[in-house]
Amino acid sequence: MAERIIFHIDVNSAFLSWTALSRLQDGETVDLREIPSIIGGDMSTRHGVVLAKSIPAKAYGITTGEPVVNAFRKCPNLISVAPDHALYSRMSHELMAYLSGICPDIEQVSIDECYMNYTPIAAKYSSPESAAALIKDTIYEKFHFTVNIGISDRKVLAKMASDFKKPNLVHTLYSWEIQEKMWPLPVSSLFMCGRSSVETLRKLGILTIGDLACANLNVLESHLKSHGTILWKYANGQDASEVLPEPAKAKGIGNSTTLSSDVVSKADAYKVLLSLSESVGRRLRASHHLAGSVCTEIKYSSFQSVSHQMLLNTPTASTDIIYQKACSLFDELWNGTPIRLLGIRTTKLVAEDEPIQLNLFDYAAPASEKQQRLDAALDNIRNRYGKDSIKRGSLLDSPEH
Repeated sequence: MAERIIFHIDVNSAFLSWTALSRLQDGETVDLREIPSIIGGDMSTRHGVVLAKSIPAKAYGITTGEPVVNAFRKCPNLISVAPDHALYSRMSHELMAYLSGICPDIEQVSIDECYMNYTPIAAKYSSPESAAALIKDTIYEKFHFTVNIGISDRKVLAKMASDFKKPNLVHTLYSWEIQEKMWPLPVSSLFMCGRSSVETLRKLGILTIGDLACANLNVLESHLKSHGTILWKYANGQDASEVLPEPAKAKGIGNSTTLSSDVVSKADAYKVLLSLSESVGRRLRASHHLAGSVCTEIKYSSFQSVSHQMLLNTPTASTDIIYQKACSLFDELWNGTPIRLLGIRTTKLVAEDEPIQLNLFDYAAPASEKQQRLDAALDNIRNRYGKDSIKRGSLLDSPEH
């Protein structure tokens, strides 16, 4: 057995389970988990997608992220309940506090899931499987909702294992088990393999995770760029990342926006990213800093969050360069499903007057100076007349303007 053992703990249909429990405590006699039900919103609003579904609803073919109107076509007697985010935040906090009492090495990655480093508590249990089973059962006894726990020697494999058969189960997926347990699965089951990546891989004749693991890496990179490398590594169980109880928060400047309606096209997403790039660039210039790294964040309508960052060859405060890099990162991240939130964050800041090594291949010096003068002029106008006093024409019909 490998020295490093990691658990991935994931609440089964968290929003629906937590809503069901709250309603039962308020005197409701019907458990939403036992009937065809979803957590969603009015289909005329931006919340009109399925955020969570019961097992009986899943039997009708209802999927997370699809429009509520589609779900009702599949099951006319479906019960739909609006989300209660204050409740979900409270339940999440209580669960993470409890798990931290079992092992302080907890890395929370979303409102309803976390990684746990099993190694520090291994001596207390006869095996990882028995420890996970006990944790799973005590969570149900204490909170009355179920979790799945995946066990592995790699974080990505622990995540994959927790997505195996549900609910209320423990699964292992050690690196030596991937050929048997993971490779026969469709590529759509692989973590970070979104709809557009699945379609690209299908055209290459890659249908299973095993096909992907055995594929030519150069071919994958030519079609999927750096994301192809990530998927290939995950398919081969390669992930050296550690459980990070307190992720380092590098000082940086960023901005994000929760969209008034879900963005479903790349063109609209680019417009939002341009608006965010202007905001971030303006704040960098106002603080007299240059950024050495850019990160793009996406939160889907399913509330799953993903992000990706890149280092810059030359630190910058240029709106255009931040925008170009943010769009490139977006292209690698987006899986084609509706987007609820977009964000850009810059880190590895240096003072604007600090000597830096210029890269001649980033951009021509005259163009750089011209862009700096343009950015400065726009900043002056906005500082004098307000941030909305001048806009790019391309943003006038954007989702946020």
